[in-house]
Amino acid sequence: MFDWNDLRYFLAVTRKGSTLAAGRDLGVSQTTVARRIAALEAAVGVALFDRRQAGYALTPDGEALLSKAESVEAAARGFADAAAAEAREVRGTVRLSTEEVFSVTLLAPMLRALRELHPEIMIDLDASVEVRDLSSGETDIALRSISSPPPAGVVGRRLCADNWSFYCSREYAERKGVPRSIRELRQHELIGGGGGNLWRAYSAFLEKIGMSDQVAMHQASSTGLLAAVRSGFGIAVLPCLVADDDPDLIQCMPPNHEHNRVMWLLTHERVRHSPRVRVVTDFLYDRLHARVQELRLAA
Repeated sequence: MFDWNDLRYFLAVTRKGSTLAAGRDLGVSQTTVARRIAALEAAVGVALFDRRQAGYALTPDGEALLSKAESVEAAARGFADAAAAEAREVRGTVRLSTEEVFSVTLLAPMLRALRELHPEIMIDLDASVEVRDLSSGETDIALRSISSPPPAGVVGRRLCADNWSFYCSREYAERKGVPRSIRELRQHELIGGGGGNLWRAYSAFLEKIGMSDQVAMHQASSTGLLAAVRSGFGIAVLPCLVADDDPDLIQCMPPNHEHNRVMWLLTHERVRHSPRVRVVTDFLYDRLHARVQELRLAA
């Protein structure tokens, strides 16, 4: 099999008439051109040029193969043009993963606005409890809470500390009051659950403060926790990034800041420069950063 790149030398010599002129055109030495022509002829098994004192002239076999070489050249240019157009186009599917409670509260209105600006982008939103692997390409972008710097190959933008606290509804507060300490919380019914890593961390905290037996309802998802709190059933931990902006919810006590979990908007080095991924990442970061600033000013 011949080296496809050698067709460039074949076409250049055909058009320029000599290895010297072809070398100037290609930016290589005359010797390199002559060597590549000889390698091509050896690979295809026919003589392509007659070497004459006045220059190189196509043989009958070379004449017969010229149109094929030009077709390969045209196809290569077409491929390059299509690739360049693809790089300029902001369209296609972008896979986005996050915790369910963030997908239905924070991201839903943002993604609607994104659609209005970029209708050619389709968002594949994954809110399952499994953590999707950015490195293996399971997702393109992740809104995620992590306790250590992003791993190798994963790049992102830091948003804020991932603070959670106990919340109740205003209706619940009118009926039973608002606990302002762990001691007062022991007099109230708790809602547990949230699924996956959330429930593991939440249940460990309840165990630590000795309140595991006060869970009166268990929800399988983080949105279930939010819905149960809004209903007035009881009290549960919720993300401050979501609950502090909800007019129907009351933060019972300040969050515990003695943790190292941080909200990041993450992607992988492999796809970060993809136009569609870059557009979605930039858009979401701007909106999420603005929300964080609004909550800080309101605090």
